[in-house]
Amino acid sequence: MNTKKYKSISEVAKILNLFDKKTGKLNTHTLRFWEKEFKEIKPYVFAGNRRYYDDKLIELLKKIQFLLKNKGMTIKGVKKQLHHNDSNLDEPNNKTINRNLIKTKINKISSLIKNIKKNG
Repeated sequence: MNTKKYKSISEVAKILNLFDKKTGKLNTHTLRFWEKEFKEIKPYVFAGNRRYYDDKLIELLKKIQFLLKNKGMTIKGVKKQLHHNDSNLDEPNNKTINRNLIKTKINKISSLIKNIKKNG
């Protein structure tokens, strides 16, 4: 069991699967860019000017990545989302799933099934 409190920028890039598709190398520069864009990202800097991230920062980075890559939001849009306290993200489980959206889709599917059974 890994009880290490902080992770290096390389470890975090691996966690977020930030690899260059052509070279296969880690894209740690993406994390440094996000750090400049989002004031919420404040890695700890210890000896040797190396960045270290705790679990809370990693979770924030996962949210930012999800909103940018999966939701297709702009940096400006993600900033607004982060400043909005009632985030749509499923934070307790950190699955980045919008529960309300899933409930709505399930209800639509259920309604379609009922109509098919009724008319079919």
